[in-house]
Amino acid sequence: MRRREFMTLLGGAGVSWPLAARAQQPALPVIGVLSGRSLDDSKEFVAALRQGLNEAGFFEHRNVAIE
Repeated sequence: MRRREFMTLLGGAGVSWPLAARAQQPALPVIGVLSGRSLDDSKEFVAALRQGLNEAGFFEHRNVAIE
């Protein structure tokens, strides 16, 4: 009886594993900005970067992350 329970458990895991793997969300691409200027001095640059990404179809927190 234990052998049948084990085989049932093993078979169920083999069937459900591909479904769980397919449900994972893809990671967001991350764009890193490195500058020697402070954030206050770089506001225009960051705004232009976001606008350019938006025009290319990338939206922050939706399909791209900016750090």
